[in-house]
Amino acid sequence: MGLFDGMMGNASEIDNKTAEKELKELIAPTENVEHAYKLIRDLFVFTNKRLILVDKQGVTGKKTEYHSIPYKNITHFSVETAGTFDLDAELKLYVSGSATPIEKTFNKQLNIYKVQSVLAEYVC
Repeated sequence: MGLFDGMMGNASEIDNKTAEKELKELIAPTENVEHAYKLIRDLFVFTNKRLILVDKQGVTGKKTEYHSIPYKNITHFSVETAGTFDLDAELKLYVSGSATPIEKTFNKQLNIYKVQSVLAEYVC
């Protein structure tokens, strides 16, 4: 991920092993990281069981919030592809019990269809 992408709030795909190493204390023995994306310091990780959102807080990033969303709680989702002038692709997740979607922005180089495919496999 380039510095400009990070400053613009865009996410880029990272290696699954890197995500597993960072989440080693949170991942269940039967759980595998399928896909992982990094947004500056934050992560969102798709496992075979749930979606994990990692929010690193503060100047040092030592304080971290881990938000776990079982796929069965995702009621629906939408993807918006990048266009000619709008260079960002967007993902919106609607979770049961919340009227406001969780929104993530991806850079144009990321295949938003791949993200949609992962969600469709586990949500549908």
